[in-house]
Amino acid sequence: MEKLKERILRDGVAIGTEIVKVDSFLNHQLDVGFLYELGAEFRRRFADANPEKILTMEASGIPVACMAALHFHNIPVVFAKKAAPSTMTEGVYTANVTSFTKGIISQARVSQKFIRTGERILIIDDFLAHGEAALGLLSLVEQAGARTLGLGVVIEKEFQGGSARVRDKGCRVESLAIIAHINDGVITFK
Repeated sequence: MEKLKERILRDGVAIGTEIVKVDSFLNHQLDVGFLYELGAEFRRRFADANPEKILTMEASGIPVACMAALHFHNIPVVFAKKAAPSTMTEGVYTANVTSFTKGIISQARVSQKFIRTGERILIIDDFLAHGEAALGLLSLVEQAGARTLGLGVVIEKEFQGGSARVRDKGCRVESLAIIAHINDGVITFK
């Protein structure tokens, strides 16, 4: 998506050789109109999928997932929680997820009542780097006996290998912008 690439180059910041900071529009301050366009693009790319729900990871995936859900006729968005709230007392599906940016392992949790056997689930997230969050979300869907229709990500850092790991699990991946590498603060797209 050319408009996204232009936005990353204009407003994003490359840190070192592995990090792209896009907090001015995607994951700290939100450009809602632009997120709406990203949601429309996910709808276009997954037009044939017919999902019943969208699954994402808290917190940065939620806005993008919600905008995509609007374009899929307001289907529900379920998000995996990274901490166990006292209100989550019923059965849960869990998956350990290593955070690339935070350097910690979290246990992603989804209540069993929100993903049911046989449901068609589309996974949407903001970034795909090493693939830990995506693999965790795939595991949650699998545990529920539901069906993953694909993974849509806003920004993929291809050089970190996550998309290959997810595709090796047989999952379709649609990335709106693919970064081939970052060198001396310069972002190069595929």
